[in-house]
Amino acid sequence: MGSLDGKVAFITGVARGQGRSHAVRLAAEGADIIGIDICADIASNGYPMASLDELDETIALVEAQGGKMLGSVADVRDFHAVRAALDAGVEHFGRLDIVLANAGIAAMGFRPLTIDEELEMWTDVVAVNLNGAFHTAKAAMPHLIAGEHGGSIVFTSSTAGLVGFGGMQGGGLGYAASKHGIVGLMRTLSNALAPHSIRVNTVHPTAVNTMMATNPSMTAFLEAYPDGGPHLQNPMPVGLLEPEDISAAVLYLVSDAAKYVTGVAFPVDAGFCNKL
Repeated sequence: MGSLDGKVAFITGVARGQGRSHAVRLAAEGADIIGIDICADIASNGYPMASLDELDETIALVEAQGGKMLGSVADVRDFHAVRAALDAGVEHFGRLDIVLANAGIAAMGFRPLTIDEELEMWTDVVAVNLNGAFHTAKAAMPHLIAGEHGGSIVFTSSTAGLVGFGGMQGGGLGYAASKHGIVGLMRTLSNALAPHSIRVNTVHPTAVNTMMATNPSMTAFLEAYPDGGPHLQNPMPVGLLEPEDISAAVLYLVSDAAKYVTGVAFPVDAGFCNKL
């Protein structure tokens, strides 16, 4: 018997990385999964996005845990696509309990960029990270409220949503601004949805061992910092967390163990934010 038996979770950015890890962990606890991913590249982003094959692999991994998953291609920048995918999932499974607004990009530059390149990076990062989080919540709230059994929304922010770093280029500034913006969205919705027993929190990982953190563009960005970027190192002796480390925190936040935890910015950061 799992802690999430009978519940249904909606997860964005589900095809790989943290989104996949969350889907597998929640499925292992009994949840069924509605998942979406863009499965296409974004030109301004310095690394490839997930593929349709990776989305299919996530579905197989969820099913290997005994769960069911309805996975589809949708871009979180497109509210109507998000809503259509979620509506289809709720019709299929009959309910919605958990929302993980996880999709995000980090278009970090490390070379001189034209102003047009910086503007494109800023626009795309904010559109995916912040607009996408809003679209996800906006599409989900009617289902959560109509269910009349409470629920939980967790937005994936970042240490960059609590402290000020990201460089001076459009991509890094857009990342920090969008991840800070998610905190404001969370705090406002936590108050608005509390009467419905719908809890809203953010999780703030330090660097995680996914494509976002390990791609060549991000590596070059970090190396471009003074002294090789020691101020971006974790106080605890770990360079990168694993996606499963974040999934453990997410599982707590969506479970009944946290039934009165709402409006919280929850760092999973090996002490990173505490030192700055």
